[in-house]
Amino acid sequence: MATIEIVQINCLSDNYGYLVHDPESGETACIDTPETEPILRALEARGWTLTYIWNTHHHYDHAGNNLEIKQKTGCTILGPAGEADKIPGIDRAVDDGDCVSLGAHSARVINVGGHTLGHIAYHMETQSAAFVGDSLFALGCGRVFEGTMQQMWTSLQKLNALPDGTKIYCAHEYTTANAAFAVTIDPDNEALKKRVAEIAALRADNLPTVPTEISLERATNPFLRATDAAVQAHLGMSGAKPVDVFSEIRARKDNF
Repeated sequence: MATIEIVQINCLSDNYGYLVHDPESGETACIDTPETEPILRALEARGWTLTYIWNTHHHYDHAGNNLEIKQKTGCTILGPAGEADKIPGIDRAVDDGDCVSLGAHSARVINVGGHTLGHIAYHMETQSAAFVGDSLFALGCGRVFEGTMQQMWTSLQKLNALPDGTKIYCAHEYTTANAAFAVTIDPDNEALKKRVAEIAALRADNLPTVPTEISLERATNPFLRATDAAVQAHLGMSGAKPVDVFSEIRARKDNF
């Protein structure tokens, strides 16, 4: 089985779109539709035909260009069942445990609601890749707009359980701001200090910090470290329930 090809596309001011291409079948999926023209240009430059849009959630910078791209490519749109009424042009609704195909490859759908109620991610285990939308970011996580803190914490634990080596393809270049906040929560974390320096160097050269990798997030992302004794102690919450620690971290980030 051939390895899939993944193309990361700069969209809007800080969004990333992704094309996922199976060279054997010729099928191509677009992860979300933040902007039409950059996605169509990337397809044309490679001679690829768009087969699918895989939406992660309903926000405009993720699904707002569905109809235009569908009209121009004839693609099929898959999206979260919990938000099917909000996904323009949806053809198939999917939810936790479902599998979607790209040629001979498959992706498992993971419900990661919290940022929005029905938010989903797509995990291609054989390719060590997960497309997570706005649920998990490099050194961050999405704001809890529609769900509860418990729901978001539970969702992050699903992503935290992905195998080491899994690349996390998130939807925004938020890492510099996330790094500035992370050091206020986990100031003695040597792995985090090293990563902050690496991020600064990448952005100084106008290079992306995405994708990230799940074991790196486990070691440095404060939103995945609510169970860590040092993080709890720094917050004055030693022994607290992890969801309460997570809630405190999220509240601080919302006001950072």
